[in-house]
Formats: sequence, structure tokens, C-alpha cells
Amino acid sequence: MAGRVEGKVALVTGGAMGLGKADCERLAAEGAKIVVTDINEEEGQKVAAAVGGHFLQHDVRDEARWQEIFAEVEKMHGRLDILVNNAGNVIFEDILECSLDHFRLHLDIHVVGTFLGCKYGIPLMAKSGGGSIINMASTASLLGYGNIPAYTAAKGAIRSMTKSIAMYCQDEDNKIRVNVLMPGGIETPMVMGISGRAGEEPMDIPDGVLPKDSLGAPEDVANMVLFLASDESRFQTGNEYTIDNGLKARPER
Repeated sequence: MAGRVEGKVALVTGGAMGLGKADCERLAAEGAKIVVTDINEEEGQKVAAAVGGHFLQHDVRDEARWQEIFAEVEKMHGRLDILVNNAGNVIFEDILECSLDHFRLHLDIHVVGTFLGCKYGIPLMAKSGGGSIINMASTASLLGYGNIPAYTAAKGAIRSMTKSIAMYCQDEDNKIRVNVLMPGGIETPMVMGISGRAGEEPMDIPDGVLPKDSLGAPEDVANMVLFLASDESRFQTGNEYTIDNGLKARPER
């Protein structure tokens, strides 16, 4: 039986670990041809080998590299159907601690990286007959956290920019849908590092409905990526989705 994204070509940035790795694995399991990009060549190569895809080293801040990436994708596969702008970083500093360089670093990786991915990916995707762009924001863009002003600024910009790009694509009738995901706390290497558990084995996230305040698994985000990447979500564009086990809905205690 064909998979839900059978034969589609997917490019996932920041695909070497965490959410990006889970996205690559989930899309590949449902039949997509995967292009993994990341600044981390060693880990990115491992993911690409595991999913039967290709790896391209990639700093998402580099405009010229984005153009090269899409030229390589077209050369390899002749098309692009799915783009997941996932690459990101976080430095925990409050407004007084955060340097201008660190603030700009967050904007460059998250906002500029997503902007460039959409700007140079849309022409190839339109040429391919349409597709799905999935941008990665965070519930941090909806809530007030005093120790990550640069990160929240960047994720908030991705939220609003996604809507604008979605409306452009719809007005152009290029058959490209653009949506944004906002994960809450997910058990990834980045979250483990923040919580002082870097290098440890990831905690086991049980099956079934999770209790409040539980961390989610990367697969919880990857499942939503798969839905938005598939033709099942044909009526979804310009929308934002929290993946947070009720975090945003719960009143302040």
C-alpha cells in the first residue's frame, strides 16, 4: 500500500537531530524521498543514510547556499514537494544579558533562514506543480518567557511571516500551502541540554495520552509535519498549530 507522501521529494533543514531527524524518519517511512540539510555533516550523513536519502551541508543563513541547495535538489530529483524549515537555535539570556550579536544570530538562523528557504524554494515547488511548506515556530512565540527574548522574537516573526507567504502563494494560485507549527516542550537534544541532561539517554515518552506538564516526543511533531506534508491537508494554509499537550490552553496557576 502506498504511503501518505509516496514519491514526494522533501527537504528538511536542521535534519541531523531532534525534531528534524524525526521529521525525516516519519516522511521517509511514508514514502517520501528525503534531502537532509544541516550544518552538522557527521550527524546529517547518518540520518540521510538511515532514511535512504541525500545529505547536503547547509548553513541556512547563507543566501547563495540556499540557491545551490535547490539547484542540487532539482538536479537529483527534478522537483520539490515538501519543505520543512526546521533549523534553529536557542541561547538562554534575559534582555540585559542578551548581546546584539546573539539577538541577530537568532534572527539570522530562524527568520532569515526561513525567509530564504521560502523565497528560493517557492519557484521550484511551483514548477513541480505545488506542495507544502512547513515552518517551525514555538509556543514560546505565544507566551512570556523572561530568559529567551531573542528566541521568542524570532519565533514570533516566523508565525506572522508564514501567514503572509501563505496568502502570496494562494493569490498566485501556485498550489503551494504554507503553515507553521508551534511545539511546546519536546524531548530533544536541545531541550536535554537546556535541562542539564546533555549526553544522557532520552527519557522514555510513553504511548497514549500524556499527563499535564509532560514532555512530548519528537514523533508528536513529526506526525503533524506528515499530515501537513500530505494531500490530506489540502484545505490547510496560513494556519498555525500548537503541539503542546494543552500548554497554551491551560490558565495561569
